[in-house]
Amino acid sequence: MVITEFLETHMMIDKLKIGSKQLGLVFLAFLMGNDGSYASIPPNVANSDVVEAFVDGVVKASMKNAKSSAGVVAVMKDGEMIFSKGYGFLDVEKRIPVDPNTTLFRPGSISKLFTWVAVMQQVEQGNVDLDVDVNGYLKSLKVANTWPGQPVTLRHIMTHTAGFEDGFLGYLIIDDPSRIMPLEQSLAKYQPQRINPPGVHTAYSNWATALAGLVVEEVSGMSFNDYVQRHIFDTLGMTHSSFLEPLPPQLASNVAKAYGYSQGRYVELNYEIISNFGPAGAAAVSARDMSIFAQALLNGGAVDGKRILKSSTLQQMVDGGFTHDPRVRGMGLGFLKRRYGRDDLDVFGHDGGTTIFSSHLGLSSKENFMLFSSFGGPGAKEVHSTFVKSFYDEFFPSEASKVDPPADFFERGKRYEGTYHSWRSSFTKIESLLRLITSLKVVLLPDNTLMIGGKRYVEIDTNLFQEADDNGRIAFQEDVNGKITGLVIDGFGVMQFYRAPFYETGRFIMLSLGSVLLVFMHVLLQAVYRRREFNTLVAFERKAVVASTLLAATHFSFLTFAAVGASGGLIALMYDVPLTLKIALIFPILAALLTLYHIYCTFQVLRHGELEGPRALAKLIVVNLAGLYMVWFYSYWNLLGFNYFS
Repeated sequence: MVITEFLETHMMIDKLKIGSKQLGLVFLAFLMGNDGSYASIPPNVANSDVVEAFVDGVVKASMKNAKSSAGVVAVMKDGEMIFSKGYGFLDVEKRIPVDPNTTLFRPGSISKLFTWVAVMQQVEQGNVDLDVDVNGYLKSLKVANTWPGQPVTLRHIMTHTAGFEDGFLGYLIIDDPSRIMPLEQSLAKYQPQRINPPGVHTAYSNWATALAGLVVEEVSGMSFNDYVQRHIFDTLGMTHSSFLEPLPPQLASNVAKAYGYSQGRYVELNYEIISNFGPAGAAAVSARDMSIFAQALLNGGAVDGKRILKSSTLQQMVDGGFTHDPRVRGMGLGFLKRRYGRDDLDVFGHDGGTTIFSSHLGLSSKENFMLFSSFGGPGAKEVHSTFVKSFYDEFFPSEASKVDPPADFFERGKRYEGTYHSWRSSFTKIESLLRLITSLKVVLLPDNTLMIGGKRYVEIDTNLFQEADDNGRIAFQEDVNGKITGLVIDGFGVMQFYRAPFYETGRFIMLSLGSVLLVFMHVLLQAVYRRREFNTLVAFERKAVVASTLLAATHFSFLTFAAVGASGGLIALMYDVPLTLKIALIFPILAALLTLYHIYCTFQVLRHGELEGPRALAKLIVVNLAGLYMVWFYSYWNLLGFNYFS
C-alpha cells in the first residue's frame, strides 16, 4: 500500500489531529515519488509512529473487508519492542478488545518451533542424536520399515524429508474434546505411509513433527506439554502461553475466540483442538510471549540471562538443514527460510494456519528484527497474506533487477512445460484428489518466458528462473537423462513439486471423466427413451441393458453424495468425515462389481448371438470401456474402498 493510501485510511478511521507523528509522515511522503516508489530510503522500521501508521492503514481496512474478527501485530528491533497492538475483539459479543500482552492467538504451525527447540535441548544434553534411527527412541510405536536400510532420523523430520505422505481428512484438527487421545495412540492410529525414501524429497509433515514431540516425551520422561511449559515457557517467563487443550482456566478467558461469519454477523465456533498432533500446532500464545521467544532466538538462545539453547545450537538450526538447489532457499533445521524483502534480509522463522487463524513469525539476524502477526476469523488468511508481504515490501524493499529473456530460450523451453504437483499430498487416502486443484502449471510463452502460477519467469541460469518483475526464483530439477522431474520455489523449502504424468493432470481428468460421464448420461437417457422396448429384449441382452443402466446410476450417485459430503467446506472435512461422503464410497465398489457383470453380459450376448447389429455391439463395448476407466479412476485416486482414517 502506498503512503498516501494508508495515510488517508489512518486519518479517516481514527480522525487524527496534526502533530509530530503526522509531520513525520508528511516528510516521509515527500521522500517518495508520486507513484509510491522510494525516492531515497525506505521508512525506518525502528520509528514506532511510522510503523503504527502503516500497520493501522493496512490491517484495519483489510480486516474490515475480510470480516476478520481479531488480529495482533508486534514488531521488534534490536531487542526493543517498536510496536505492539491488538485489533478487533477477542470476544465480539462482549466487545472485549484484543490486548497484545495477554490475548492468546492460535499460531498453528509456528508451534513447531517450540518442538524443534525441545528436540535440540535434548541433543545438547546428549539424550538424542539427529542422525540415528528415530525408532531407537520410541517405546510405544515404531515407524514402518518401508525402506529397509534407510531409517527415518530426527534430521529428516526437522527438514521435512522423512518421506511421509500428508493427510488431514477428519482427524488433523477436531472440535470435540472427547476425541483427544494420548499422543502415542494418535500417532499409531494415524501413521501415514512412507511414499519416498528419507532425505530425497521435501514434503511438509505434521505427523512427523508430532513424532518428534513424542521422542521428547520418551527421552525426558515428561509429557510434551509439561516439558515445553517447564523448559521453554516458564524458563523465558512466557506467562500467556500453553499447549494444553482445552486451555487451563487462568488462560481460557484470554484467548481470541474462533468465529465464522454468516448472515451479517459473527458466529462463535468451537475451540480448535490439535492435541492429537499437539507438537505440530496446538500452541496458544500472546504476541508479548512470542516476542520474548523471538528475542531468545535472535539473542543466541537467551533473554535476560534465561537460556533455552546454546548460541552454537541455534546457529546450527539456521545454517544447517536441506536444500534441493543451493541457488534457492531451502530448509533450516526446523526453521523455514523465507523470501521476504531484500535478499540479504534472510528471513527465517515459520508461518502457521489453522482453520480459523493465520499467523507469521519472521526473524532476521542481520537486522536483529522480528515481525509477529496473527489474525482470526473467516478472512484471516486474506488479511495475513496482504499484511505480511506489504510490510516487508514497505520497510525492507527489494530492488528488482530487470532481466531480459535469452533470445534462444524458446528452443529449449518446451522441456519445462507441464503440470507439477506438491509432494505434500496424500497418496493412499481419498484426499489425494486435492492434488488436482493445488497443482502448478508451467506454460512456455511466445516472449521466451515461462508462465508459472500466474507470474512470468525468465531463465537466468541452467534450470534457474527469476520473476520478470521481481526477485522470486524457481529452480527446476532434472534426472540423469536430462529430463525435468520437478521444481522448488525460493522461500518455500518444504514445497517441492514433482512433474505429474499426463494421467494426473487436470486436463486429462476433465476430458476423460467428462467423456465417460456423457456416455453414462446417454445410457440413462436411452433407458428412459426406450423403456417400452425393454420387454422385447431377450436373455442376456436384457441383462446387459439393466447392468448398463445400474452402472450409470451408480456413478452419478457417487458424484451426488460426494458433492453433498464436500459441500460443508474445509472446516467440516477437517473435523470429521461426513456420513454422506462415507455413503458415496459405497458406490465405487458397486460400480466395480457392475462393470465386471456388464463385461460378462457382453460376452454372453456375443456367445448367444443376441445382438441386433454392429451398433448395439459398439454401445456395449463403449460402456465396458467407460466402466473400466471409472474403475481405474476410483482405484488410482483411492476412492475404491473406504480409504480414510476413521
